[in-house]
Amino acid sequence: MSRLIEQSIDDTSTALRTVEVDANSESAIKSANSSIAIRYRALAWLTGAAGLAYLCRNAVAIPESTIRDELGLTLTQSGWFMGAFFWTYAIFQIPSAWLSQRFGTRATLSIFICGSSLAMLATGLSPGFRLLLIAQLAMGVAQAGLLPATINSIGHWIPLSQRSVACGILGAGMQVGAIAASGLTGRMTAQFGWRLVFIAFAVPGVAWTVGFFRRFRDDPSDVLPPESDELALIRSGRSTDKATFPSDGDQSTELMTIALSPMMWWLCGQQICRSAGAMFFASWFPTFLQKTRGISVENSGYLQGFVVCGGLIGGIVGGLLTDWIWRETQSLRMSRSGVGVAALATCALLIVGAWVVKSTGLAILLLSLGAFCSATAGACAFAATIDIGGQSIPQITGVMNMAGNFAAAACPIVVATLFQLTENWNLILLLFAAIFLVGAICWLLVDPERRVGPAMQRAKFLA
Repeated sequence: MSRLIEQSIDDTSTALRTVEVDANSESAIKSANSSIAIRYRALAWLTGAAGLAYLCRNAVAIPESTIRDELGLTLTQSGWFMGAFFWTYAIFQIPSAWLSQRFGTRATLSIFICGSSLAMLATGLSPGFRLLLIAQLAMGVAQAGLLPATINSIGHWIPLSQRSVACGILGAGMQVGAIAASGLTGRMTAQFGWRLVFIAFAVPGVAWTVGFFRRFRDDPSDVLPPESDELALIRSGRSTDKATFPSDGDQSTELMTIALSPMMWWLCGQQICRSAGAMFFASWFPTFLQKTRGISVENSGYLQGFVVCGGLIGGIVGGLLTDWIWRETQSLRMSRSGVGVAALATCALLIVGAWVVKSTGLAILLLSLGAFCSATAGACAFAATIDIGGQSIPQITGVMNMAGNFAAAACPIVVATLFQLTENWNLILLLFAAIFLVGAICWLLVDPERRVGPAMQRAKFLA
């Protein structure tokens, strides 16, 4: 009888231990999932900022002809108006990068997005060309720190094996904003006028700023336990270099080191080509469709959105592809440069195809595929800035993005000038095919396995 009682007690103890182990395992799984969720919530906030920024900047191009007629602008003035944003956006990349590194993403990105919304409001209230120009210049200043701050935070929050996907998701957020601008602006302008549309687009950024400042944290260690596996995973791909070189106050020497790196030249070269091509789709593309294919203002906005959809999908696919190649080959050069070369070369061929075909639908499809390929190269470009940046990720991202946006700023003006000289929109399309081909050549010369910035400079001192 006593043996039966002892056996029963043993069985009960074993069952209780099993339940306890199961409960602990379930708790660990929930804790791990919660930690991962925190990582992707941080990415979601950053992606939301990118989407709102692109909603504001892309909305301007669609009612361009309406604004030009209402305010009595010349074609050249419209070119300056649409390109004004990108001049200050490019010039303030490096100062904004320094601010984001110095004060953190939480504080600076809140200021940037709120400032962008106020500039959008001013654009809608502008009575003429001068104030319209000033409002767009102000928006460029406000949005200049977007990419340096967000890419730096991706480097802090996302493990090496998933960085390209994260950059792709960030790029997709930009495209969602652009698609929303394309899909909404034309129809809303027809019903309410462009001024009310721009004022309405200014509101979401203010709401985002309040939520972001309350919820976001710059460092994962602020919200994750010090000994957690998730924190160890995030930090496993981060540079261990200390940022002593730039912190000593010699920022100009650091920037000179970055600017004089030949590898940085090629990285900037591909960004110049991609940005110029993207700017054509964001600025003159609706007018191109209206003049060459007889498309209405409203429908040109929808078709622009269709092309931008290619960019949205391409950003995510490019991130997945880049990370997959890295996991399979452990080669940063193949996963970054290889994807960049293939994507931009294919984009150039697709644009040539769109020039050849007569069907509007087929031309739009080919251009959408071209935008897809161009965006595929975007994820690996920003992942490369994290790879080579060490503690200088904001500065390197800022330099690369500055170069690209000087090209974007010049693009509307150059296109307007070329059209006035040639009166041939199709010739301009061929020009952009050549630009994307040059971008592919630049990617051939990029080696993301070589560090640029303070770490490289210290190596010279120790040699």
